[in-house]
Amino acid sequence: MTSVTTLKTFRKRVYCLLGNGRDSLFDLMDAVLTSRTVSSFVELSLSPVFRRTWSSVYKVLERGAPPRQKLMQLYRDHLPVSETSQLVLAGDHTAWPRLWSPTLKERTYEHEPAPGPGGKPVTVGQGYSSLVCLPEVSGSWVLPLLHERITSFETPIEKAARQLKQVCAHLSHRPLSLWDSEYGCASFVQLTATIACDKLMRLRPNRVLYGPPKPYGGRGRPSKHGRKFTLKAPDSWWTADETVHANDEKLGSLRVRRWANVHFKQASDHPLELILVERLDTKGHCTHRPLWLIWTGHTMPPLNTLWSRYLKRFCIEHWYRFIRQRLHWCLPHLGTAKQTETWSDLIPIMSWQLWMARHHTLDSPLPWQKPQERKTPGRVANGFAALLVTIGTPAEPPKTRGKSPGWPSGKLRPPRQQFPTVKKTYSKPKAEPKLAA
Repeated sequence: MTSVTTLKTFRKRVYCLLGNGRDSLFDLMDAVLTSRTVSSFVELSLSPVFRRTWSSVYKVLERGAPPRQKLMQLYRDHLPVSETSQLVLAGDHTAWPRLWSPTLKERTYEHEPAPGPGGKPVTVGQGYSSLVCLPEVSGSWVLPLLHERITSFETPIEKAARQLKQVCAHLSHRPLSLWDSEYGCASFVQLTATIACDKLMRLRPNRVLYGPPKPYGGRGRPSKHGRKFTLKAPDSWWTADETVHANDEKLGSLRVRRWANVHFKQASDHPLELILVERLDTKGHCTHRPLWLIWTGHTMPPLNTLWSRYLKRFCIEHWYRFIRQRLHWCLPHLGTAKQTETWSDLIPIMSWQLWMARHHTLDSPLPWQKPQERKTPGRVANGFAALLVTIGTPAEPPKTRGKSPGWPSGKLRPPRQQFPTVKKTYSKPKAEPKLAA
């Protein structure tokens, strides 16, 4: 259990790392943590803990530059590392919709589950890639390590591979990372092949894999691929190398099968373990959509426990919802990419503070809510104001300054520059030439 002293030390170290504008940034974070609902971003300046003027909210986001690498090292120092269990990471990306912001630079087309104009799951805005640690506690807690914007000249897969390399380079033990179906592809397997990390990825049901090639016959080029394994065609499956039956309290009867030494067509040098999880009825028939997983790493855990570890990945989806609804991540209509990045760098800092304060805040449910023994991040945030009175803030009080003359009267302001929406292009890998018969 973390103590209040640990939280105060963490806040002090963060304050020393923030650099320019750290007093205003810290007041802004405390205002967010103590404000349950706000209708506009500038309303945070009305919070009692924000001791500056309203214009400081936007100025500090433009001038501030939180050091992400140093902050990530600080997060790593507080990871709940255990000698008996493997550290679990999870990665994903999400969109910050900015449909009506033509003056915001580097807006791209992003996937959005909620349909936008026209009924298509596509929005215009900025994409953010996140890599988090999943602690061994029940609930929706995650510990973010990186939360960075995906620029217009990189893909989510490239960004995730780069983030995973940065985090794993300084870990003492080999972690396990969990990824959604978008990352279950040959490109991500190739980009992360040299990283000291085990990976468990979900597959889309229309994927096609290949078995090991046949022994070389002595003529022509050696084969790279064996039998085709089409996930949606059961007649193309061969006998599984391992089959395990299990009973789960929530999911019921399960059948887990594993096929060893399969690979993607574009990554034939990287063998994978293919896993199929099926929910069965009393007659042994599959009742729900099956779950396809692939695993790659050094030592594979037991099959009856490996599949259940993937279910923990959905905590990052809860974190995305939490930072939107409670930490007001997508609330501000900021005008520059610099402001959006500075504001997004504060989100992991606030999430870590809530994690360290979870044992020292009182549960303060609304009249229509039930009390909770294991407090969620939202419940901890609701009780953070009372704890803030005890721990105080490392930020210095504002200093009085002279009044600025402001914009000259009668001088017209130039119109802000507008930028086109960037449309990323993805080049498909070239097909291998067919050999003449």
